[in-house]
Amino acid sequence: MNSKKLIALVLLVIQTTTLVLTLRYSRTRPVEGPRFLNSTVVVIAEVVKLLCCILMILKSKGYSLRFTVDEILREVIGRPIETFKIAIPSGMYAIQNNLLFIALSYLDAPTYQVTYQLKILSSAIFSVLLLGRSLNRLKWISLVLLMGGVALVQIPPENSEEKDPAYRWYGLFAIFCSCISSGFAGVYFEKLLKRSNQSLWIRNVQMALFGTIFGGLTAYFTNYEEIRKDGIFQGYDHLTWFVVILHAVGGLLVSNVIKYADNIVKSFAASLSIVISSAVSYFMFNEFHPGPFFTIGTAVVLFSTVLYSK
Repeated sequence: MNSKKLIALVLLVIQTTTLVLTLRYSRTRPVEGPRFLNSTVVVIAEVVKLLCCILMILKSKGYSLRFTVDEILREVIGRPIETFKIAIPSGMYAIQNNLLFIALSYLDAPTYQVTYQLKILSSAIFSVLLLGRSLNRLKWISLVLLMGGVALVQIPPENSEEKDPAYRWYGLFAIFCSCISSGFAGVYFEKLLKRSNQSLWIRNVQMALFGTIFGGLTAYFTNYEEIRKDGIFQGYDHLTWFVVILHAVGGLLVSNVIKYADNIVKSFAASLSIVISSAVSYFMFNEFHPGPFFTIGTAVVLFSTVLYSK
């Protein structure tokens, strides 16, 4: 593996693992006063992402503010049809981001990460439906193994002392919906990118604009009373802002380093992240005790992930 792929692998593992563990800890740690609202973190992260995209366009224009403003006005405001096409994947991503918070409120980090690999299945199905791709026999076998592995992971250990099994089903339902949303949004966004001559940063600006709008509407309709009472930044501390930055910069980081990687590197990153998250949850958080079904299921999921990338 060359140095660029190795760097990409390390960055992807760090970003993925840190985001999952930080989100999990931020939703379960004891706090004084109101806890931060999921919906506000999502919308603030979109604002930060928008600012990052504008800074990248500014850099590409030689730090000329006039050229940057002209570029954004011409490509975003001046091409309304292309801009509004982004509303669909942006709305789906807004739903996905809120669902991920819910899932990590009810599921431990390893179970969340293994189950979230079902997004490979949803992405494959939508790529067939929206992009007209065909999957060979090896990929279909890997998808069947993926579903089997995820099913094994959901079987609780014999000595499990789960307080309320319903909580687990809330988390699983949230993550299944998130996988569907992620698969559709990712494939649809890819379709738009391949049929447009607009730059990736302009597309990200459009995504962030609609993400801010959809996130704001979600926050208004779901947490209006809490926001009116304690403000949009209620419960925010250094860890919460770290979560915001991870959400905002994480996707941009992956989109930049991915040009040095390939599907196999991405698969290894996901696999290593699952292993590291499991270890941290076991040794540091003491909230995760893997049983035989989880171990076997995780191995099957990791194998199917690598197999699918072949």
